[in-house]
Formats: sequence, structure tokens, C-alpha cells
Amino acid sequence: MRVLVRDEARAAALADLGAQVAVGDLRDAEALGKALAGVDAVVNIAAAFRGVPDEEARAVNRDAALELGRAAETSGVRRFVQVSTNVVYGTGRGRPHTEDDPTVPGGEMWGAYAESKGEAERGLLALEGGMDVRIGRLAFVYGEGDPHLADSMRWAAHWAATQRLQMVHHADVAQGLRRLLYAPGAAGGIYNIADDAPVTTVDLHQLNGVDIPPALYERTDPDPWFGIVSTARIRRELGYRPLYPSVWNAQDAGAL
Repeated sequence: MRVLVRDEARAAALADLGAQVAVGDLRDAEALGKALAGVDAVVNIAAAFRGVPDEEARAVNRDAALELGRAAETSGVRRFVQVSTNVVYGTGRGRPHTEDDPTVPGGEMWGAYAESKGEAERGLLALEGGMDVRIGRLAFVYGEGDPHLADSMRWAAHWAATQRLQMVHHADVAQGLRRLLYAPGAAGGIYNIADDAPVTTVDLHQLNGVDIPPALYERTDPDPWFGIVSTARIRRELGYRPLYPSVWNAQDAGAL
């Protein structure tokens, strides 16, 4: 396995496990060429989000992802897995989102990140070189040693008590992406990767050990189905079953 990283020191643990480390920026064509030499499959997990300017989000999430896809085709890569996000769906539909739902821009978290990820999906699937492209749309990612649960309070502190967030543990992200990478017959497929039990704003406060402000119970959820997705397709077609069906399972297992 080879990894492309910007900071070689931060990849030391991967090198210790036997990974080859290529150093460079995703936006550097020369770095891409070196990273892709002799590679037969690519998993693109790179993203720019949370506080970056809109132009940087588009440059990394869309432009660099498409350049990576084109460079991969040129290098003879046979399979390309693009990591995307459930926020590409936009507004809720009154039910869990399925992979066939079109994007409807809007919602509290809509912006350059969601737009650029959606544009990257469409651009990669439209490449004409015959490379096998697969898309994995992740829910809100959390896991052992990950600060995302604490970070969620920047939004949850202002949400209604009943507002929900669908999540997925690192271990299930890894499981889902492995299934996308190796499954036969999934070319061109889009798959939601998430757990089974979206959490409420109240849950997020409890998980973070934060007192629940009474004002939360006076607010109204503007879109109860925003970001809530179905995992029926990845279960049916790829055999995915969450190792941690809920964050409470992860907490009980000591995996936070």
C-alpha cells in the first residue's frame, strides 16, 4: 500500500506498518505521478472542510479529486473509490435518503463543501477512460481518539433538542470502503456508509458531558430528515453490517 501525505512525519505509523509513503500535495501534478506509479487501485479520502475558504474547498474537493481521477486513468489504475459525504443530498425528503436521490441544495450544513463533493462525484463518474469508479457517502465520522464528537457541539449547541445527526464509526468507514474497493460488480455504484441509529441533540450533549440548556426544547427542527440516509443498498449488495450500530455500542465497547 502507498499513501500520499503532505507531512511525512505524521505518516510514520503507517510506514511502520509497511506502507510506502509518498510526500506531496494532491494539487501537485508531479506528486500525483509519483504516487500513482504502479498502482492498480486508488481510495481518495482527501478533503478540505470545516473553516477553510470556499475556494480552497473547491480546489481540493472538486478540482484536485478530478485531476487525481484523470491522472489515475493515465497511469492505468483500474479501480477508483471516491470518499464523499451524506450532505451532498441537501434538503430532506421526508424519509432516509437513498443513493438514487438527486441533490436538492439547501439545509443548515449546505455550502462549498457539499457542492464541491457532489461535483467531484459527477465528474469522476463521467470520466471516459473506462476506469471503474465507486462512490462512498459517509455520515458524520467519529471514533476512538477522534475529536469530532466534541466538535459536533459547535452546531448542536444551537440545534433543537430533537434534531438528529447520523454518524459512522471509523471501524465501519474502513469496513465500508474495503467492501467498495474489493466487491465485484460495483462499478459506477454509489453507497451510503452509516450506522443504524442517528443521535439527537440531547444525545450529543450527554455524550460530551455537557449540560442540556432548556432553550433546546423550545426550538424547532427546520428539517427533520436532513442528512439521514438509508444503508439498504450497501447491506444488500455488499454485505455491510455496522460493527457499531450506534454510538452507544461504541461507547460500551470503549471505542470512543
